[in-house]
Amino acid sequence: MELPEPSADSNGAPPVEARVCRPDRRQVFLEPTCLDERLAPDHPARTIWAATGRLDLTAFYAPLKAAGSDPGRPAIDPRLLVALWLFACVEGVGNGRELARLCETHDAYRWLCGGVSVNYHTLNDFRVGHGAALDALFTQVLAILLYHDVVQVARTVQDGLRVRASAGSGSFRRRPTLEERVAEARAHVAAVKQQAEETPELSAQRRAARERKAQERLARVEAALQELPKVEAAKAQLRADKPSKQNAPRVSLTDPEARRMKMPDGGFRPAYNVQLASDPHSRAIVAVGVTNHGTDHGEDQPLRAQVEQRSGRKVREHLLDGGYVKREAIEQAAAAGVAVYAPLPATGKRGAVCTHNPSDTPAVAAWRARMTHPAGQAVYKQRAATAETINADLRTWRGLRSFAVRGLAKCRCVALWSALAYNLMHFAGVLLKD
Repeated sequence: MELPEPSADSNGAPPVEARVCRPDRRQVFLEPTCLDERLAPDHPARTIWAATGRLDLTAFYAPLKAAGSDPGRPAIDPRLLVALWLFACVEGVGNGRELARLCETHDAYRWLCGGVSVNYHTLNDFRVGHGAALDALFTQVLAILLYHDVVQVARTVQDGLRVRASAGSGSFRRRPTLEERVAEARAHVAAVKQQAEETPELSAQRRAARERKAQERLARVEAALQELPKVEAAKAQLRADKPSKQNAPRVSLTDPEARRMKMPDGGFRPAYNVQLASDPHSRAIVAVGVTNHGTDHGEDQPLRAQVEQRSGRKVREHLLDGGYVKREAIEQAAAAGVAVYAPLPATGKRGAVCTHNPSDTPAVAAWRARMTHPAGQAVYKQRAATAETINADLRTWRGLRSFAVRGLAKCRCVALWSALAYNLMHFAGVLLKD
């Protein structure tokens, strides 16, 4: 559609052309830039960098081989990589490629890098390659908070967070299919090796790349087949009375350690169960665990032990939701001197709860009495106020909506990064005290 021609004014004179500034995108700018001046003094990136300077990162430096005057390229400072991933979690960035792009375009990430070039391979490898050092760093931050009397672990809250795994729902296969895929993958590896011998003109680099890809595929399907007995044992325990071909155990070819779990929206998808223990007094995260169990039954004792190991203090009261309630768990906690606060199960009669059972052991009877008393009910209200707030924070702001890595060990590293970022940003003032 053509625009109408401008009309002449009332005196018949031609209209005056409007004077405007039009963009010229080919002009060259010489902009002197100081990264330190481009970042606000109270920016979170500065807080993260200052906090990492107060922490002992010796375990991250130990694997470095470049030292002194020895030949070789100097390594990227582990403190920089720690700060980058912590700040990425603060900003909700959970992808190595996206983080590498931000290190070139975003002022805050450029300030952290300070001219050091990083690539996504290095970032991704560092994120999941230092599990023990990362675990020790989490304990170190918790120790600082305990030293300043910010955190108390005598009363601990625990909740499970289902996080989507990096696997498709259609990637799950039963045993016959897995065995077929293993045979196909082994035949493919042999074919690739034979092809490399028959085509000498192919470069060594391309031959190595093809063989590596074939071997990775074989390792993935073999891992899925090796994981199947665990799934079969767990499913046999749950469905001993309903054996059928339809309920035959299946394992994902993409991420063998992932399991189909019921998600908060009621659907079933591949996921991991992230267990978080927190302090209701300060709302700090005090323990992190990642499992592939679809239920929370039995997950209270391992995390309680982790809290005590990290803090060196005794857990006296453990606040749990209904998913953890089992007679064995309550008795085990009572034997360890821990009072469990968890909702009483309904009897099925219009939502009524069972406040007394003749077969109750002393530990279970004490739990029922505790949860029917107003004082116990007041204590239990702290569970939702603490756990649900932390879960929402990690999902919304710390990048824990879905995992971009595969396997329990790597997913635990990602969960630790998110929990560390949460604690650092909420208690930065304590960590930066002189």
